[in-house]
Amino acid sequence: MSLETWWTFFFAAWAIALSPGSGAVLSMSHGLSYGMARASITILGLQAGLMAVLLVAGAGLGALLIASETAFSVVKVVGALYLIWIGLQQWRSPAASQGGQAVAPMPARRRFLSGVLTNATNPKGIVFMVAVLPQFIDPSRPLGLQLLILGATMSAVDLTVMHGYALLAARMQRWFRSERAGRWQNRFFGGVLMAVGAALFFVRRTPH
Repeated sequence: MSLETWWTFFFAAWAIALSPGSGAVLSMSHGLSYGMARASITILGLQAGLMAVLLVAGAGLGALLIASETAFSVVKVVGALYLIWIGLQQWRSPAASQGGQAVAPMPARRRFLSGVLTNATNPKGIVFMVAVLPQFIDPSRPLGLQLLILGATMSAVDLTVMHGYALLAARMQRWFRSERAGRWQNRFFGGVLMAVGAALFFVRRTPH
């Protein structure tokens, strides 16, 4: 991989990370609900899910998922239903009136897992990886090293952006200290997550 190719991918990674999506919504939701430190666990989970999708795409399995209508539909439905489910959980979460937090912190393992599943079951991510990733891979050079470089680059950029979203949301905690404000916060982010999940049902395979 040439330096010029890497720079192109670097800027593309920023464009991808900054575009609103389920990962950004989850980062902001957990940043506002639990604070920056706890949201970091969620964001690490997002990176694990992102790397899983990158490896699947790099290994050629992503193309198989897109080529198979059944396999792609299964991933799409699972991802959509999962986002709708966590959105519903957020919507129904009780609001706390003390401590500046809108909901009681969920365990770190659950926060991490929610991040993993949010990215790993996102069919839009799979479509993007399969369509874009091959353009940055030089077939004459070792695939493993190139995937490592691309994965590390994308993860570093995404970590930065997701922490930015979480920090921005965490700074707003003081505005959500009342029980009423916390309740509306839960409903807003829960509604957005459910809407993103519903939108995934309309994602289609790339044409052949």
